[in-house]
Amino acid sequence: MDTTASNTGPLGQPRGIGFAILMAIITLGIYTLYWVFKTQEEVKNHSGQGVGGVLGLVIYIVVGIVTWFLIPSEVGKMFRQDGRPAPFSGWTGLWLLLPIIGAFVWFIKIQGALNRYWESKATNPASLPMNEPGVA
Repeated sequence: MDTTASNTGPLGQPRGIGFAILMAIITLGIYTLYWVFKTQEEVKNHSGQGVGGVLGLVIYIVVGIVTWFLIPSEVGKMFRQDGRPAPFSGWTGLWLLLPIIGAFVWFIKIQGALNRYWESKATNPASLPMNEPGVA
């Protein structure tokens, strides 16, 4: 199976890790609903794989524990599909079994990898239009 196919959909938005954590705390967890929706929607739109935002949000609301493993798995697949090693696997969800600190570790790992991915694709010269030699 060829896993080096390029991801060609629109890029997702990098999000500040500290800001997202603060918003989750201030909104008493409501921001996490938005984050789950946007993250899964962006991954699906970019890679063509995954459950997408609406189904991902339903899964999160109904059986939240599945999301702990689903998001890292989908992000890892997106990395592999782009020909890069995955920074983690679905098993990263096990971090959430550690009270409080596990949630921080999980989120920092996931959002950090997503930020690096989106930023690298946005600045990748191969993704920019090619100029003719000598033309600025």
